[in-house]
Amino acid sequence: MGVVSTEQTHVRRSSSMSFALRWKHETLRMISMISLISFAMTFMFLMMLYGTATKRVSVVVDGQEKTFQTRQGVLQRILDEQGIAVGEHDRVSHSLQASVKSGERISIDKAKPIELTADGETKTVYTIGKTVASALDDLHISLGELDKVTPALEAEVPQNDKIQVVRVKKELEEVTEPIAFEVVKKNEPQLVKGKEQVVQEGQEGVLLKKKEKVFEDGKLVTEQVVDEKVQSESVKKIVAVGTKNPVVVLSSSSPDVDKVSKNGVTFDYKQVINNVTLTAYAGNGSQPKTFTGTTVTEGRTIAVDPKVIPLGWWVYIDGLGFRRAEDIGSAVKGNLIDVYFDSNAYASRFGLKRGYTVYVIGPKKPTAD
Repeated sequence: MGVVSTEQTHVRRSSSMSFALRWKHETLRMISMISLISFAMTFMFLMMLYGTATKRVSVVVDGQEKTFQTRQGVLQRILDEQGIAVGEHDRVSHSLQASVKSGERISIDKAKPIELTADGETKTVYTIGKTVASALDDLHISLGELDKVTPALEAEVPQNDKIQVVRVKKELEEVTEPIAFEVVKKNEPQLVKGKEQVVQEGQEGVLLKKKEKVFEDGKLVTEQVVDEKVQSESVKKIVAVGTKNPVVVLSSSSPDVDKVSKNGVTFDYKQVINNVTLTAYAGNGSQPKTFTGTTVTEGRTIAVDPKVIPLGWWVYIDGLGFRRAEDIGSAVKGNLIDVYFDSNAYASRFGLKRGYTVYVIGPKKPTAD
């Protein structure tokens, strides 16, 4: 019986200790939970207290600063509370969802729409720049040294204004142009009149020009020569011009070249000689024979150069009439005709006359029809 009694006592003590341990564990867990909940509630209370605490905040809109007290904690709510609207393109120093601490300064720059034309495109953009220069800088529009901007860079930018940027580019171009050669003509007595002969061929020179071209937005607007120099000189062309009277060999078979009417007589002629010089000679009271064997006769006989007018041929001399080439003379050469007169005194007075026109007709004297 003593053994049985001992075993029963052990069972009661184990149950009692297990219950106590469980109670202690549950109690500790409950205390921990209560403590955690209390901490959370305390934190939330403090946060609520902080969020609803009065703050001193400054808001600067386009340089105009406003300071006020607020219990709001988020920037968007603060701005709504103060009736400050923020546009889509406005620049704000803080995120609209950011929490604002007491003493913070919020900066808002209002963006204005402008019509910008640059680089071949026109579009509406928004800028916070107050001048044209600051607006372009704000829009990251870089300018070249020669670019043109309208309005001027220092001009103010009102809302919905227009700004135009013209890209200006200068280019230097070298071009060559021909230099015309000069033609020089020189009389050549050994060359027959009417003939020309090239003594020296001409050659064009080369002129090197440097041109400055100005482009605006890719289009050429001005072009001017800024420098030029002769790269190679031109060479003159030298032409010899004949002055020697041609020797025309006429014969009865030579064709008539034209027809003319003089003093009521129409006749064909084989050659016309211009700028003929006339002189006179006389028979000194006698009527000698001519070189062709005829007797000299006033109004008919003339002395000629047989190389120019064949002997025995008739001619018509403007101002004198028809005459026949019957004689020669040592001084009668080329376009010179010596006219016979009976009177020596008259022949002396006749002198030397220039500029006559002579029509060479042929062996037969023309007659009126």
